[in-house]
Amino acid sequence: MDYEKYAEFSPCDYAGPLKRESFMDAGIKELWQRIPRISGPAFTVEMVGGENLSLHRAIYEAPEGSIIVAQSNTMDYAVIGGNVALIAKKRGIRGFIIDGLVRDIGEIRENKVPIFARGVIPMPGGKKNAVPVNIPIIAGGISVNPGDIIVADEEGVAVIPKDNAEEIYYQTKTNVEKEKATSFEQWATNHKEKIDSFYS
Repeated sequence: MDYEKYAEFSPCDYAGPLKRESFMDAGIKELWQRIPRISGPAFTVEMVGGENLSLHRAIYEAPEGSIIVAQSNTMDYAVIGGNVALIAKKRGIRGFIIDGLVRDIGEIRENKVPIFARGVIPMPGGKKNAVPVNIPIIAGGISVNPGDIIVADEEGVAVIPKDNAEEIYYQTKTNVEKEKATSFEQWATNHKEKIDSFYS
């Protein structure tokens, strides 16, 4: 599948055909400015709170082109830092979506590793429990399954269900092309007519 084509459109564009439960909450956001839009299949991770072992395992197991989506289950420890992020990038991982915290954001920014998370904290987590990776998880308040298509940029994080991803893509494409064919003046006129209709 051509996963890169999904980055042709922003999460806002996908808000037409997708429902609310396909978008992570506003706490998951880009951690450096002018972050590029990324798209790719989710490789999912559920961590033991206070640990980072399964995430660090995932950077070696995730196929090239994947986006690692992780539930950290902690707001007390960072689960990834600069070196691990760079290893992942060199292995072809497109980026990270982390329901939790990271460290070394200066290094991550300098190495241009796309990363979306809840924030930063200096303290790293530990490594004890080897738990399975690439299983269904809850991250950003919504369900994420292995292979779901992630589209993330400064507008937020969309999770497109893998089973109807092609349909969602083409529906979004049609909507965007229709919008482009409509001038702003026409859009504004249509908007006012719609609003007025509620008050007539």
